[in-house]
Amino acid sequence: MNKFVGEISTRLSELVAASPVKDIEKNARALLTSGFSKLDLVTREEFEVQATLLARARERLAALETRVAALEAEAVLRRGA
Repeated sequence: MNKFVGEISTRLSELVAASPVKDIEKNARALLTSGFSKLDLVTREEFEVQATLLARARERLAALETRVAALEAEAVLRRGA
């Protein structure tokens, strides 16, 4: 049974390779590649780098906000004393 399925699979692959389906696939890939090249896309790696940088910037901003709040509280206490 497995041999039969393998044989059918091989024959179908051969038919697809020799048919216009292969040309359509090639043309579709070329069309998609051309379309994607016109878009302003970034790679997954570039996206991950930017996401990491953004996370660090957010952490620094949170730390600075905490520090400013502490300094403001200190200034209020000094004025009140």
